[in-house]
Amino acid sequence: MPCYPPGIEVTGIDLTPGMLDQVRKKVVNLNLDPGVDLSLGDVQSLEFDDDAFDAAVATFVFCSVPDPILGLKELQRVVKPGGQIILLDHVRSENAIVGPIMDFLNPLIVCMMGANINRRTVENVRMAGLNLENVEDLGMGNIVKLTLAKP
Repeated sequence: MPCYPPGIEVTGIDLTPGMLDQVRKKVVNLNLDPGVDLSLGDVQSLEFDDDAFDAAVATFVFCSVPDPILGLKELQRVVKPGGQIILLDHVRSENAIVGPIMDFLNPLIVCMMGANINRRTVENVRMAGLNLENVEDLGMGNIVKLTLAKP
């Protein structure tokens, strides 16, 4: 949130009250209140009108959403035409050795941490019908990606 331009309104959701409590503390520490509205919510079933937002940002979200395509379609629904959808996530490696290892380990990691390590987020963006603009590899052997899309 400190990187967002001053004066914008931010609406944040999370499935867990504990994470929202952490964000509320950060909002107070950064002096962002009242420009930030936080509530419990599920990206797979957003309680917002169509075309309600100029942009949506999701950081390390789509590794743990049960139906990532449904969640991406919801972002498409609530972001205005011409708006921006920005995703930062870890994804399955395209490396012929590392990718299958991630697939093998994924059930154990999901059981331990709740997050999938082998999601194909860029492909899911396409399957959700979003217009892919850019994908930038940010590190860890091309496992962390910044994906920009439009509704």
